[in-house]
Amino acid sequence: MSASPLRPEIDYFSLSDIDKGQENMLAHVLKNSAKGDIDSVIKAIDDYCWTTNWMMNVGDRKGLILEDAIRKWQPKSVLELGTFCGYSSLRIVSQLPDDARFITIEMNPLSAAVAAQLHEHAGVTSRITLVVGSTDNVIPTLSERFGIQSFDLIFIDHWKEVYLRDLQLLEQMTLIVNGTVVVADNVITPGAPDYLAYIRNNPNYESIFHEAMLEYTDTHKDGVEISIRK
Repeated sequence: MSASPLRPEIDYFSLSDIDKGQENMLAHVLKNSAKGDIDSVIKAIDDYCWTTNWMMNVGDRKGLILEDAIRKWQPKSVLELGTFCGYSSLRIVSQLPDDARFITIEMNPLSAAVAAQLHEHAGVTSRITLVVGSTDNVIPTLSERFGIQSFDLIFIDHWKEVYLRDLQLLEQMTLIVNGTVVVADNVITPGAPDYLAYIRNNPNYESIFHEAMLEYTDTHKDGVEISIRK
């Protein structure tokens, strides 16, 4: 990946680089955003990721695609797979009514801790349920643990290798029903070919691909796949 002249080279696949930037990003956001102002927090994260250190958030440009989907379908129950630092959670909750149910799952305790602090700083902690654990362990417990029968919208943005596994697990647990909207990020870079093959060739889904650039770059093509369960 070629680097922006404003920041050092970052390898998308380097977990050490990704983890290293989280606490620095948190410090930057706490210093450069207004407490309780969700838009200010989102902007501070974007500024950091564009100018200082690349991070694997959905990003500002694809974030607008996600927000548009939420405004269009107006979900009352949302599941996010892959909280990371909490950036996409902020974009999601900014478009939800106060009475919507929003659950986000993050496997990495460090990322979850950073996300929790950002949620608190933005003033939205009470509107987001953050669960720490692997998705394959947490998904089967959601109905009993939270009284959720199904989700209106699901945002998938964790390990690309398990997009398909977790989609099928959600189907198996009947958490995806007719009308459920599934939004999947990074389906081109780094890519989720098995997920795309499954959902695009499944007669139970109608899918639309939204082409975009990889978050915080101008050189790598990516995209968001939005699929509706029929």
